[in-house]
Amino acid sequence: MSWVVAGLLVALLAVGSFFILLGSYSLAKLKDFFKRLHGPTKATTLGVGCILLASVGYHFFLGQDPQPRELLVTAFLFITAPISAHLMAKAALSLKMAERPPLPDADSSQPPAAADESDAR
Repeated sequence: MSWVVAGLLVALLAVGSFFILLGSYSLAKLKDFFKRLHGPTKATTLGVGCILLASVGYHFFLGQDPQPRELLVTAFLFITAPISAHLMAKAALSLKMAERPPLPDADSSQPPAAADESDAR
């Protein structure tokens, strides 16, 4: 395998890892349900797709047959991620998630009040 091909595969792995990290960060930090839904489904799908493409390219340039497992995972991912995101969005719309008050920030929340000693007995 030449260094150009290896560099392209490393670039695909780096881009895929970046998008997976971005999707994970958006799931953890965004406040609205619909924003949280959008981040992981779009960014993580692209990230896993890049990593699987790098794996297929690696096996191709080694002279091995393409692995059907990787192609099936890619097809399954690109079919199920939009469908599951659509169903979760429809469920959130029917539960009127957009009209609910926002959750308090974890940083600004006060620690729970200490229990009275009389309650402990």
